[in-house]
Amino acid sequence: MYLARFSYDVLPINRQRAIDFIRGEADAAGKRGLNARMLVPLTRGPGGAALQFEIELTDLDQLEQFRQSSAGSGQPTGNWMHAFSEILTRPPEVEILRVDGKQP
Repeated sequence: MYLARFSYDVLPINRQRAIDFIRGEADAAGKRGLNARMLVPLTRGPGGAALQFEIELTDLDQLEQFRQSSAGSGQPTGNWMHAFSEILTRPPEVEILRVDGKQP
């Protein structure tokens, strides 16, 4: 299994809008049968992300499929991404992690 983690940096004034965008992304993932969650850091180091979004994937192809159609298909996805990007203070950071399946 893999985790894709998206880290977003926004100004405090735009925090609620960003939360709404991320919740919409999590809902879209759930409709596709994917587990997703928003993470709200309680502490942040210098330059740390204000909000994060994680999605669980069984294979990496799912990430590309989800990113191309997370808010629907075609124009709605483009509009959603453009509106979200307007409130970001820098491009999102993306980490892809492999979950170690070894049991203790």
